[in-house]
Amino acid sequence: MHQNQIHRAVSSRVRERRGSLYPFASIDPARTAHVVVDLQNGFMAPGAVAEIATAREIVSNVNRISAALRAAGGLVAYIQNTFDDEAVAGWPVFFDHFCSPQRRAAMIEAFTPGNWQHALYPELEVLPADLVVRKRRFGAFIQGSSDLHAQLQARGIDTVIVTGTASNVCCESTARDAMMLNYKVFFVADGNATHTDDEQDATLTAMANIFADVSDTAAVVALIGRAAAAMPQAAE
Repeated sequence: MHQNQIHRAVSSRVRERRGSLYPFASIDPARTAHVVVDLQNGFMAPGAVAEIATAREIVSNVNRISAALRAAGGLVAYIQNTFDDEAVAGWPVFFDHFCSPQRRAAMIEAFTPGNWQHALYPELEVLPADLVVRKRRFGAFIQGSSDLHAQLQARGIDTVIVTGTASNVCCESTARDAMMLNYKVFFVADGNATHTDDEQDATLTAMANIFADVSDTAAVVALIGRAAAAMPQAAE
C-alpha cells in the first residue's frame, strides 16, 4: 500500500485558505456515485500489459466503499479503459506520439472489448444494478470519452467518490473534470494506486489543493454510515 502523504506546505496553505483540509462535512448517499476507474485485468493481473501491482492491494477498500454506498441507496459505476477503433481514430496525439509502435499495438489489443485484459478484475464485487461504462480517454468526464456525466446527471448525482488506477493518470483526470463539472469529489487515498509513492503523493497533493476531499476508506465509509443512520429519523 502507498504511504499516502500530502505535501506539508500544501496542506498548511489549504487549511489557511479554507479552514480545513476536508471541504465536505457530510455526504448524501442517494446523490452519490462511487466511480471505480480502470480496475481491469490489463492493469491488475500479474504480467498484464499495463500492470500496476499496487492496485491489487486496494480492491478490498474499493469493495468496502461500494458495499456501504449501495446499502445506503447510492450508485456504483465501474469504468473500463477502452481502446477500440473509435478511440484510436479520435485520439491520434496519444497513440502516435506517447506510445512506441510496439506499445501502441499491445495496448490496443489489450483494451479492445472482448480481450480478457479489458474485463473488470474478477475480485471486484460487481452487482447487476451497478453501471459499467466504457471510456476512450484518460478522464471519464471529458467530451468524447464516455456518457458517464449524462448517466449521473439523469440520476441526480452531485457527488462522486473516485477510486481506481492509475491515481496520477485516469483517476486524477476523472476527478479534476468532475470537480469542474460541479460535482463534489472525494478522492480516496487508500483506494487509488499507481506505480510509485512519489507519483501517488503528487496526485494526492494536487487533489487536496483545489480539486477534492482527500480522505481514506474508513472516513468515507463513516460519512456514508452517518448519513444512512440519519435517514429513518428524517423520514419520521
